Amino acid sequence: MPINLSRCPVGIPGVDEILKGGLLEGRSYLLAGSAGTGKTIFSLQWLIHQKQRGKKTLFVTLAEPRGDVNDNIRGFGWDLEGVTVADLTPARLGQGSWDEEYHIFPPEEVESLPYWRKVVEALDQHRPDCLVLDSLTQLRFVSPDDFQFRQKIMLLVALLSERHCTGLLLYEPMEMVRDSSVALAVDGIFRLRKEISQARVVGLRDFQVEKMRGSDFLYGMHPLKIDAQGMHVFPHFIEKTGNLTTPGETLIHSGLPELDEMLGGGIENGTTTLITGPSGVGKSTLSSVFIRHSVVERDERGVYYSFEESRNSLVARCKGLAIPIEELLESQRLKFMRINPMEMYPDQFLHQVRHDVEEEGRVHVIIDSIRGYQLAMEEFGKPVAHLHNLTTYLNRRGVTTYLTMESETITGTMRASELVMSHLADNILIMRYADYSGRVIKVVGCLKKRIGYFAPELRELILKRSPGGISMGPVLVGLRGILAGLPFSEIESVE
Repeated sequence: MPINLSRCPVGIPGVDEILKGGLLEGRSYLLAGSAGTGKTIFSLQWLIHQKQRGKKTLFVTLAEPRGDVNDNIRGFGWDLEGVTVADLTPARLGQGSWDEEYHIFPPEEVESLPYWRKVVEALDQHRPDCLVLDSLTQLRFVSPDDFQFRQKIMLLVALLSERHCTGLLLYEPMEMVRDSSVALAVDGIFRLRKEISQARVVGLRDFQVEKMRGSDFLYGMHPLKIDAQGMHVFPHFIEKTGNLTTPGETLIHSGLPELDEMLGGGIENGTTTLITGPSGVGKSTLSSVFIRHSVVERDERGVYYSFEESRNSLVARCKGLAIPIEELLESQRLKFMRINPMEMYPDQFLHQVRHDVEEEGRVHVIIDSIRGYQLAMEEFGKPVAHLHNLTTYLNRRGVTTYLTMESETITGTMRASELVMSHLADNILIMRYADYSGRVIKVVGCLKKRIGYFAPELRELILKRSPGGISMGPVLVGLRGILAGLPFSEIESVE
């Protein structure tokens, strides 16, 4: 069949992107998942969306009575008004009692036909455009043998196709392992999963398309969440390389003349800058200086993603150092988002970044810090792989990005970054502590600048309370071994 058949949007955020527009109308799809993965929520969210589109909908339930279904979805603010429900549960059909036993015929031979007959009668009576059957597993249990179950499934799929009814059939994955006939009969297979992360810290849910005849789809395991609004799926995009803009067309200044001089005039737009150093050395402060000056000087918009620091803490710190950032936050020219570790999937975070960049036009991004990002994301896979995907997207969109990275040790063997991610950065600013003339100072140097010139020098970063604020000292002389983590004064060595 041609691949340009009419589409039936699912209406669940993210799913239509994965399915390249939605389900193909008049096809039958299997939704597989163990108990508690969200099969009923997924299917009802789809049916309610179809009702809103003016489609005739039918929900056939064989396990959960209509009243229970309605009660369970009220937490999402939904109701079944406008959705036709065929309640074929045993109590509704008048079958089964505590003292009832079969002695002459096996139970499946007695119960199978009424169930199948009632399903077909519901289809004949209501003639739906969209059907949910919850679930095939119940029909499998009452079927006398595998052959008759396969036969009835094929007849059901053929009937739905003949009536151009889009069907979503719910099924348990263990039954798919036992018998692949259902998987062969339907036009598509979707799977919902639920598990605990490897470190047993967070619960993981995902949605996957295993099969879809007549249409392309986005491969991979796509994380999902269920909240008060229903189900949300976050497509796992593998970002393409390349640039939609030309990086380095203009220079972005920090507002600190000595630092800009060290950087050959500033940082090129559309590049990624890694600022690395031990805790408390001023990484967040330096990145705040860059993004604040960029937003003001260039009249552009930025966003600050914090995995560690609260908004109040950021405002107080910047205010104490005479960095006027609060007004930018109030006007939303600089947006602040606190990301609570272990509450957001990597693909969910990328989805948020895409929204801020594409919908809100934010072209300056701070991620503070990569250590916090690692803590938040390592339960969902290797953080470096997700970070690579994120920076690839930002680079392609021409976004100027600042990443702060905490080094584990104050002294010792030097590393540009602890996560072996220096290859992702166009620029690397390294910050260190040093014992200089009897006091501990903060030192800044540039290790890498992919585009343009930089001065191979070290300068002191001076942080003073307002009104002094932040400034840079002259080039340090007479001090060796800073980058090795073991600084010493040349004067002292001579003595």
